[in-house]
Amino acid sequence: MKKEQNFYESHLTVAEFSVPPGGEWRPALSSWSLVRVNSGNGYCIQAEGSTKLETGVALAVAGQAKSVIRASQLGEMSLHAFSVMPTRLTGLITLGEQDFLKLAAAGKESAMRIFPPDNPAAVKMKELCASHRTAGLMFRLKLLQLFVESLGGELESVAAPQETPDARERLRALLQKIPPSELVEMSFGELARRTNCTPRHLSRTFHELVGMSFSDQRSEIRMARARELLATGNSKMVEVALESGYKSLSFFNLMFTQRFGTSPGRWRQKYNSNRAIPRKYKPQRAIARANIVNAMPVFIQSRKERLAAV
Repeated sequence: MKKEQNFYESHLTVAEFSVPPGGEWRPALSSWSLVRVNSGNGYCIQAEGSTKLETGVALAVAGQAKSVIRASQLGEMSLHAFSVMPTRLTGLITLGEQDFLKLAAAGKESAMRIFPPDNPAAVKMKELCASHRTAGLMFRLKLLQLFVESLGGELESVAAPQETPDARERLRALLQKIPPSELVEMSFGELARRTNCTPRHLSRTFHELVGMSFSDQRSEIRMARARELLATGNSKMVEVALESGYKSLSFFNLMFTQRFGTSPGRWRQKYNSNRAIPRKYKPQRAIARANIVNAMPVFIQSRKERLAAV
């Protein structure tokens, strides 16, 4: 059983924070981060050297690059940043596009891109950060579009796979073409038919190519989808189970607990920052009610004085 992660990173959500003089900030290893310097100066430090960062500069950096943003000793830096985790975009990007992003994150030149203040990417990020308290779907799509544009169109140019007589390459081509969400809905027999391969040979080839069995890969995709739903919404648990590809709530609970060492409900309580406050505990209502109660004696006394004057 794999242990639960200690931290579940926010995704497509803009955060605003400061780095103290001489302090450092590191992008998360499992994601790409887009960062804009709102004020102050500093450096982006990599193994190959450092790049000066001035107010208005934006950069796209892969966590795998192990870059560090360090504020100048003369003053703090104010930053806006949001992360993009390709593994949590299972219904939007294909496995081939995920592989491209992995390769780009591992490259020395492609893992970090810096945009001067007048660059369209930096200008657009400034505009989005000005309205970063928005949390709707359209805003998240704009953040995702900015990320794709920051790659210079390279993601859009991922070549379509070509037909090949080799079973391994046929499987690779299919996995590059379909999104992970489609793979979850596909049976092993359907995959064997589409790759024109015997089940036994396909099982061995799939494990060699992906690094795990077909069922384990589907389980990983389902768990990623479940965690995304639990962390960002308030759907009923049975709806989360169904959306993640599980037809039984009890089986979903069992699989989730075995995978992360805790139940889906407890995981949501720990990581979902969008949970609605129960109505009876909403502080605004409690304060308003207290204000009304406190004002009643004054209102009654004032009413008595007016009646006496009449």
